[in-house]
Amino acid sequence: MLRPLSIVAGLVLLVAAFSVTAQDPAPTATQAAPAAAPAPAAAPAAAGPGDAARGKALTYTCRGCHGLTGYKNAYPSYHVPRIGGQSSTYLRNALNEYRNGNRQHPTMQAQAESFSEQDINDIAAYLSSVK
Repeated sequence: MLRPLSIVAGLVLLVAAFSVTAQDPAPTATQAAPAAAPAPAAAPAAAGPGDAARGKALTYTCRGCHGLTGYKNAYPSYHVPRIGGQSSTYLRNALNEYRNGNRQHPTMQAQAESFSEQDINDIAAYLSSVK
């Protein structure tokens, strides 16, 4: 009989401890005034211009499905657009839409979510230069 009572007593003490620490007491004269609101975080640095050489390395996995020169389409019955020679603006927009979830395709979303803005610029620079 003593054990259930000790469990209940322990729970009561636990709840009491949380309620005391959750209260926000008024500051006393000896406490410092609250700090001013933090300054807004600086916007992330804009991505630089695309580096086609780096973009070529980043598109290694893209080539199998998108049928760039020298690679076969991994899914012949599945329509996969050719992206070599597309405009860099179109490519950047498409990758950002996949990354943000505005375009739906599980494989492309997974790929695009791993890219930084700089990666996307590099990929677009390379793919737009492919003839």
